[in-house]
Formats: sequence, structure tokens, C-alpha cells
Amino acid sequence: MYAVIKTGGKQYRVQAGDLLVVEKLDGEPGAKIAFDQVLMIGEGASVNIGEPVIKGASVSATLVETRKGEKIKVFKKIRRQGYRRTRGHRQFQSVLRVTGIAGAGQESKWDGTVDLTPLSVLNARARNLARGMEAADAKRVAKSSVAEAPKAAKPAKPAAETPKATKPEASKAETVTKAEAPKAAKPAAETPKATKPVAPKAEKATKAEASKAEKVTTAEAPKAAKPVKAAPVKAVKAAAPAAKAAPAKKPAAKKPAAKPAPKA
Repeated sequence: MYAVIKTGGKQYRVQAGDLLVVEKLDGEPGAKIAFDQVLMIGEGASVNIGEPVIKGASVSATLVETRKGEKIKVFKKIRRQGYRRTRGHRQFQSVLRVTGIAGAGQESKWDGTVDLTPLSVLNARARNLARGMEAADAKRVAKSSVAEAPKAAKPAKPAAETPKATKPEASKAETVTKAEAPKAAKPAAETPKATKPVAPKAEKATKAEASKAEKVTTAEAPKAAKPVKAAPVKAVKAAAPAAKAAPAKKPAAKKPAAKPAPKA
């Protein structure tokens, strides 16, 4: 028994137990998928064709893996223009195992077990590289376990940090006591200063006042005795030439007498 289904804009002829590669479908490996767009169901000479889909018919499958297909090259060229472009592409694909077909009063199931081994592992086994891949997987698991172990122990740090808070308080108390101790002892050292005699200071003050008075009298005396300075002679001499320099007004010039007219 076979069926023709439609998915990803394409049509596929499938049978129970077939391995089918289609366009990418959502889901994790091992997920169950059902196709309801069944266009035809056939068994031997009897064939049922939908219009366009057979009502109530379905095809069930199990998702094996989602992978990238083979690489294709896309080359573009424009002659006589020096235009050449090469691009590569790998299309995502989903691999399915068809487990059953039902519809049009007929049913077919696959009794096998679905193997979820991806194609990359199968290729590695074919090249005798499976041991290397298993060792690499073991190393990754060990690294992940080692990286997760310290992360779980980190939250216990705040409990260990609590004693540190008491140290600054004790040091502060010690510094306060040390700073206050010398201050309290200072007044005892200052007491001898009060026993000094006051009389010498008073004598010194009187002597300083007397000397200041003498200086004031000596400074005022010459100021009073200074005679008033007379105007300098140079200033008088400079004023005299200024007066001389002013020239007297010239007498008006006499007009010449008119000449007698000539006799005829």
C-alpha cells in the first residue's frame, strides 16, 4: 500500500517504513508528525484519487533529525562584462520515518523501531571515526560537569564574608582610643606654663611703649621744622621768556602816494 502526500510545495510517494527527506519541519527528534494532505492511496490495481484530497486519509511519521543538505554552487556570468559571481547554499531538511498509512477504508502500519541516529554519526562509523567522536563527547561532558561544579559552590561565599565586617569596627575602636589618649594627657603638660612670672612681661611691655613714644616724637619734630620751599628760579625764568615771546603788533604799512598822471 502506498500514498501520495503533499508537503513543502512538493509531492512524495511514500510507503510504510520508508525514510523520507522533506523540507524543514518544526519539532525535536522523535516527534510524531501527521500529514492530512493525501492526494492518492493505492494498493495493487485499486487506486483512490482525491478531489483534490482524500477525506479522512492521513500518513503518520516520526521525525529523525533536521540537518543541512548537500552544498550546491550558484554561478552567474554576463559575457563581455567581466561579471562572475559564485555562491554556495545548503538547504535545511527534515528526515522522517513513515510509520503508517490510513484512509479510504484501508490501513498499513510499520512494525519496526525508529532509529534516531543522525547521518553525521553514521558517516563517522563508516570511516571508523566513531571512537574519536565518542571520546570528544566524553570530554565535553567532563568539561561541562567541571564548569557547573564551581558555580554551585559560589552562593556559599556571603556566609564566609560575615566575619570581615567585625574587623573594621575593632580597628576603628582602637584608633579612637589611641587618638583620645594623648589628647587627655596634654593638659597635664600645659600646667607648668601657668607658673611663669607675669612681671617680666609687663616690664617688657612698658619698655616697648616708651620706645614707640620716643620714635613718634622724633618723627613729628622734623616735620614741623621743615621750612616752606620757595618757588624755584627756573620756573620764574621760564615764565619771563614766555612774556617776552609775545611780539608786539606791527604798525600798518603805509600805502604809496599815487603817481601824478603824465602830461600830455
